[in-house]
Amino acid sequence: MTAGGAASAKPGTAEGADGAGEGGRGGGAVVRRPGGRSARIRGHVLRAVRELLVERGYDALSVDAVAERAAVHRTTVYRRWRDVGGLLADVLDAAGSDGWQPPDTGTLEGDLAALNSEVEAGLTGEPVTAALIAASFRSPEAASALRRFWEDRYARCAVVVERGVARGECPAGTCARRVLVASTAPVYQQVLLMRGGDDPLLARQAARGAALAAAGGVFFGGRQG
Repeated sequence: MTAGGAASAKPGTAEGADGAGEGGRGGGAVVRRPGGRSARIRGHVLRAVRELLVERGYDALSVDAVAERAAVHRTTVYRRWRDVGGLLADVLDAAGSDGWQPPDTGTLEGDLAALNSEVEAGLTGEPVTAALIAASFRSPEAASALRRFWEDRYARCAVVVERGVARGECPAGTCARRVLVASTAPVYQQVLLMRGGDDPLLARQAARGAALAAAGGVFFGGRQG
């Protein structure tokens, strides 16, 4: 469920998000073209962005550095992505174009625990995920793209709570967004804010706590999806 890519071994992580088409949605319209050479160029460029962001950080990321790493002419990068914000936005937009779906374990608590496990793995195993989140605080285009990514992920994960309602594990009208936030927030706190590394027990406990609260009607009402 983290800012991620279709080609990653871990669903919902930010590694390997190389999609067909080109250009991002941040900072203005960018022409998208079919696959083939365009797709290959986009793949090389987005891979270079991810690598350089992890290796050098946001402040050292530049169009020229990306062009050099990707072995693409700098004018091509400027024309298609305009600037660093456009590059970061496209990395995040590509991550949201995967086919990831939330797990279905048969219980609300099990689904939330499985989601937390994926989030934890994405945050601790793929350094580019945390780097992209950090970059979103520096780049308006990346921030907008990350917001789109989260909106998409929450929409996909709403089914986890919908299944729980259908099974009688929580009341009708339970807000899926709030259940998901309550479950995943401790994992983000532990890994990103506290920099405490993975804590599988915390991930399971947070999922159990959110499921129990949902069963008690704590998350009734509010924004759905």
